Amino acid sequence: MTLSQLPLPLILPNNENFDSFYVGDNQLLFDSLQTLFDKEGFNVFYIWSASAAGRTHLLHASSQNKLASYIPLKQHVLLVPEILQGLDNYDLVCLDDIDAIAGHRDWEEAIFDLFNRLTEKNVSKLLITASAPPKQIPFMLPDLVSRLTWGQVYQLKELNDEDKLKALQLRAKLSGFELSTEVGLFLLKRVNRDMRTLFSLMEEFEVATLAQQRKLTIPFIKHILDL
Repeated sequence: MTLSQLPLPLILPNNENFDSFYVGDNQLLFDSLQTLFDKEGFNVFYIWSASAAGRTHLLHASSQNKLASYIPLKQHVLLVPEILQGLDNYDLVCLDDIDAIAGHRDWEEAIFDLFNRLTEKNVSKLLITASAPPKQIPFMLPDLVSRLTWGQVYQLKELNDEDKLKALQLRAKLSGFELSTEVGLFLLKRVNRDMRTLFSLMEEFEVATLAQQRKLTIPFIKHILDL
């Protein structure tokens, strides 16, 4: 097996864990995911949502203290389906953005085969993310769609503006600085409001506040972002 075919170890961001995830209207999903490893044998957990709603964050959080493998299927053109070989030896297998390989028969067959191996060994957990429920993704293999619905399927609901503010304040608190309601609302009005962009900005603000030993204010944000 070549280097490009080896399963990818999961490199976890330090700030993407269950404590830093703002639940919003996703309490049932959140609670169920946290108890996934309490269940015996092979289990499938499928999360779908709009882009940048936080499903990869949950994938990373679930992988804490686990022997986990992460396959970013949006990058399937840089990988080969053989990368899925041997994954039945992991505690957790993470297939991120499975809809990206829909219509690619070699990948679909490889994932179907992975399901069969995991089922036979009956140990690992399989955590899958996508942009839509299994039956709404144009897979070529009906049997793969069937496998994807074996376990729990949840929609990760997007945060409203009030919850986005609370999520940003939580991230700021965990990063060691304060985001006031006034500053947070200003930010939500002036920049792209998807959570991936907002959290990237929070990392930038963390560095700036530490470097300059300043509180995060609206004038300071304008200076940082050149607004």
